[in-house]
Amino acid sequence: MILLKFLRKRVAQYINEEALAYELAGQFYQAKGKTKFAQVCLREAHYAYQQWGALAKVKDLEERYPQFVAKKNSTVWTTFTTTPIGLGGYTSTSDWLDLSSVVKASQTLSGEMVLDRLLRKMMHLVIENAGAEKGFLLLPQQEQWFVEAEGRVESDEVNVLQSIIVEEHQQLAATLIHYVARTQEHVVLDNASIEGQFTHDPYIVKHRPKSVLCVPLINQGHTTGILYLENDLSEGAFTPDRLEVLQVLSSQIAISIENALLYRTLEQKVEERTAQLAAANQQITALNEQLKSENLRMSAELDVSRQLQQMLLPRDEELSQIKDLDIAGFMDPADEVGGDYYDVLQHNGRTLFGIGDVTGHGLESGVLAIMAQAVVRALLCHNETDPVKFLETLNQTVYSNVQRMKSKKNLTLSLVEYRDNVLYLSGQHEDMIVVRNGELELISTDELGFMIGFKENITNLVAQTQVTLNYGEVAVLYTDGITEAVNSDDDEYQLERLCQVVQQNWQREATEIRQAVIDDVRRFIGEQKVYDDITLLVLKRC
Repeated sequence: MILLKFLRKRVAQYINEEALAYELAGQFYQAKGKTKFAQVCLREAHYAYQQWGALAKVKDLEERYPQFVAKKNSTVWTTFTTTPIGLGGYTSTSDWLDLSSVVKASQTLSGEMVLDRLLRKMMHLVIENAGAEKGFLLLPQQEQWFVEAEGRVESDEVNVLQSIIVEEHQQLAATLIHYVARTQEHVVLDNASIEGQFTHDPYIVKHRPKSVLCVPLINQGHTTGILYLENDLSEGAFTPDRLEVLQVLSSQIAISIENALLYRTLEQKVEERTAQLAAANQQITALNEQLKSENLRMSAELDVSRQLQQMLLPRDEELSQIKDLDIAGFMDPADEVGGDYYDVLQHNGRTLFGIGDVTGHGLESGVLAIMAQAVVRALLCHNETDPVKFLETLNQTVYSNVQRMKSKKNLTLSLVEYRDNVLYLSGQHEDMIVVRNGELELISTDELGFMIGFKENITNLVAQTQVTLNYGEVAVLYTDGITEAVNSDDDEYQLERLCQVVQQNWQREATEIRQAVIDDVRRFIGEQKVYDDITLLVLKRC
């Protein structure tokens, strides 16, 4: 951010130094993984080299960074204006893209997860930066387009979530909207009533608008929304530098809308599950009223928790359907019931394993495990593939509900996606045990995530690592109910003993490895009380 502010203070007579500075800044941000900043700096460098006349460097940037820099004679903007669309016409710093404002706008949008608030902020930013009198956001529903936000420059009010079908709205050109949705191209009209292919649109014929801009919001190749802007005070209101601002913001807008829609869906699902849990809680309360002693009430609660915990587990037939993997799972609740769970999920060709452990014991821990499992399933069904977004969305949902419950519960959770003989591991939990040709390896998860529900934001703490699983090799996931199990002498079972059992039995089938571990743990515990859930998941490449 400081680097971008420094580069904005440029001096016209040092255009060559400015070009080089922007190029180096773009390379710096790209190496740091800050793609948006890199794009802004490299496009600035591209323009500055043009102004300097260094055409060889212009061509070099276009070839090295085609994803950031458009070629001089090609453009993603479809335009029917006689005014050249590009980076020419720059005369002063005030006419050029305000990098600080754009970065601040992007941060504002990326930080908002609630849809209606996001739409209000977005419309204010777009109308202000594009120089529009009025603007509309359209979102798709079942192959139709609906107006979901409307703002005007003279008013601070933004109408959101009206869900008016585009053909029934009287304030925009429907044929232009459908053209942009079909072609995924931007359209700029300096005077819509006399130029371009939309002069016969009923709205344009009736209202004769002047400047019109229509922009698709594209995320991962799909049009997730459309911005429609007008300025009837002057022709050619949507100048190249304003288009440049909107182009930089459009991808962040698309991503933010997608995230907000997903968050709203998850909130609805969590509310539905919360209502189900509330109904179950009412049944438990009614049962408690019938019990005659505190011990009986406690016993009933633990029975319900145990039943809920068992309901989360995958069925044997689900485990047998995973191609190329021999899978065996085990979960035995403690006497007081903890919050352990494991899951094996398949959706649209994706295979996801999860294992988690909620702090504490009792009904509250079981409820939190159910909550986490519901969100994981919802994210998988929505095809979320980014581990950072996956775990951060889960964390935000759990954190919000934990605060609402006035609870101090949280959980450790590891997610493992299996794809093309590779395990993609993310999230903080116990070490993964891997055995290759009899040699044992421990995969640490300490740097792959953070406790779910403990703090509001864990985005910067989430990472992913890859573990190749060749034929015959074994991976084992478990909870600390095994490694911290104690015998009558108060000695712990510990990770070293678990590794020895797995290493001694790695050539056997997954169910046999699982049984060898469970039998050894039970021999170690003896008659001692089980204080924590015992959970184990064995994956063997076959």
